[in-house]
Amino acid sequence: MVFSVAVAGASGYAGGELLRLLAGHPEFEVRTVTAHSNAGQLLIDVQPSLRSLAHLTLVDTTPQNLSGHDVVFVALPHGKSGELTAHLPADTLVIDCGADHRLENPDDWAAFYGGDYFGAWSYGVPELLIGTGKQRDRLVGARRIAAPGCNASTVALALAPGIQAGVIEAQDLVAVLAVGPSGAGKSLKLPNLAAEILGSANPYAVGGTHRHIPEIVQSLRWAGSETNATISFTPVIVPMARGILATATARIVPGTSAAVVRAAWQSAYADEPFVHLLPEGHFPRTADVIGANTALIGLAVDVAAGRVVTITAIDNLVKGTAGAAIQSANIALGLTETLGLTLNGVAP
Repeated sequence: MVFSVAVAGASGYAGGELLRLLAGHPEFEVRTVTAHSNAGQLLIDVQPSLRSLAHLTLVDTTPQNLSGHDVVFVALPHGKSGELTAHLPADTLVIDCGADHRLENPDDWAAFYGGDYFGAWSYGVPELLIGTGKQRDRLVGARRIAAPGCNASTVALALAPGIQAGVIEAQDLVAVLAVGPSGAGKSLKLPNLAAEILGSANPYAVGGTHRHIPEIVQSLRWAGSETNATISFTPVIVPMARGILATATARIVPGTSAAVVRAAWQSAYADEPFVHLLPEGHFPRTADVIGANTALIGLAVDVAAGRVVTITAIDNLVKGTAGAAIQSANIALGLTETLGLTLNGVAP
């Protein structure tokens, strides 16, 4: 069976990556692409790499244009998805790649985003530990799915196994992320953009202000943290087009051996197709995951500091956004989870 697909926000980075992956998906057929200011243009003029979709023209982002499809992917700025998706049919599978449906707590939304709160949907990170199970089980048959924030899912996947196994403490977590500018979207506003990025590293949202913090805390609570985690989270834009390299550390529960610590991550991801714990002493590069739906995790125990150190690499546009959305859609529709997605990065 072929499922008809519409993509809202098709002119942006996330929308373009969704279309690139959907074009190679054997069970999805993209029939409608929408945009705001680019409506009326040929898709190929806005996304020139998508040669196989050159026949499509961008139309206005309205419920009328999105209705009538089996699957709708929404890649809009925060605050824009919720007001649109409320008007889509209940039996349509809708995957929101924006932030509007990620947070369970309205107070978190008010504190970090503001504006109308649209309610939480099933969270689109299948591998995330939820108590003794995984989020994958909650996606089966779902018709409303919130794809994750790329930074949030990276840190959650990096630390959740230790929380769930009780081998790390949920307080005093620290995460520093090197992030490509595509993670901030095409609307990224920096003065003299090229000069700011090329040859420079630029921290942003410093001091507990980044909007993905409550999403990380929420995920770690689901994993089994008895109290809300506390995390110092600092993203840094670096001169690479795409990718995230996250260094996340946590205090080890006293008396826990390095072998027991590592075993927690091995157990969590042993059977996962897209999340891989690397052998001891090995650590990933962003170059290893570009274009792939994989998250690669390296782990070390800093005995002197009493902390576990995880290094996690993902492609923010694939595993961080579009790939996670398609992987979740596959599960919701009863398709093979890996369909249309690849483990292999693009070799440098």
